[in-house]
Amino acid sequence: MSTEIKQLLQDVRSGKVSVDDALLEIKKKPFEDIGFAKVDLHRKVRQGAAEVIYGAGKTPEQILGIVRKMLEAGQKRILITRMTQGAADFLSDKMADSADGKIGFEYSQNSRVGLVGGIPSPTGCGTVVVATGGTSDIPVAEEAALTAEILGNRVTRLYDVGVAGLHRLLTHLDELMSARVIIAIAGMEGALASVIGGLVDCPVIAVPTSVGYGASFGGVSALLSMLNSCASGVSVVNIDNGFGAGYLASMINHI
Repeated sequence: MSTEIKQLLQDVRSGKVSVDDALLEIKKKPFEDIGFAKVDLHRKVRQGAAEVIYGAGKTPEQILGIVRKMLEAGQKRILITRMTQGAADFLSDKMADSADGKIGFEYSQNSRVGLVGGIPSPTGCGTVVVATGGTSDIPVAEEAALTAEILGNRVTRLYDVGVAGLHRLLTHLDELMSARVIIAIAGMEGALASVIGGLVDCPVIAVPTSVGYGASFGGVSALLSMLNSCASGVSVVNIDNGFGAGYLASMINHI
C-alpha cells in the first residue's frame, strides 16, 4: 500500500481528516483527459511519487497545460525532464503572469530539468551519492541529482572522480562508504561503476553516458561494460538516463 494512502488513513484515525473527505480524495478522477495528454492524477497515490513530465517532443503550451492540470489537482511539486530553454522561458513567463506565479518555477539549463514548487526537505533514510567519471557527465548527473532531491532525498555530489585519476575517488571514501545508495555515471569505458561497486556495501546504480570517442558507439561501450561488471550489487539503467537512476535511488532510500 502506498505511503499516500497510509497517511490518509492515519489522518482519518487521528481525526485530522473526516471519513467523507478521505472518501472524496480516493474517489477523485484517476486521470484527466486534456486532449493531447491523459494526465495521471493518481500516480502519487499508487506509487508514492507524482507523474513526471517528459519535456522532449512536447510544445511549451502542452507542458504548461499538463503543469496547470496537476496543480489544479493539488500536486505541490512537479518535475519536468529534458526541457528546452525556450519551453522553460515560456513556462516561467506564463506562470509569473497568473495565479501560478506564487508556486515558483526553476530551470537548470545544464541538466534540462524544470522544477515547479521547489525542493522539499529530505525524507529519505540516508544519503544518495551521485558520482561522475568526468565533468562531461555532469548534465546527466544533475538530472539524477535533481530527480532524487525533488523526491525528498539528501544528495552528495562527487564530480570528476573517474578512473583516469583514481586517487580523486579515493579521497571520498567516507562519503561513499556511508551512502545508502550510489549513482555512478560515466562514459568512455564506464569503469567507474565497477570500481565503486568493489568498495561499498550499498546498491550502486550505474548510468552509462554517451560521452566518448567514436568506438564508444554513443554510450553502448559504457553500457556493455557496466552490464558486465564483476562487482556485485551493481544495476544498470539506460544510456543518459539520469532520471531513471535518481528515481530508483529514491525508492531504495525510502525503504
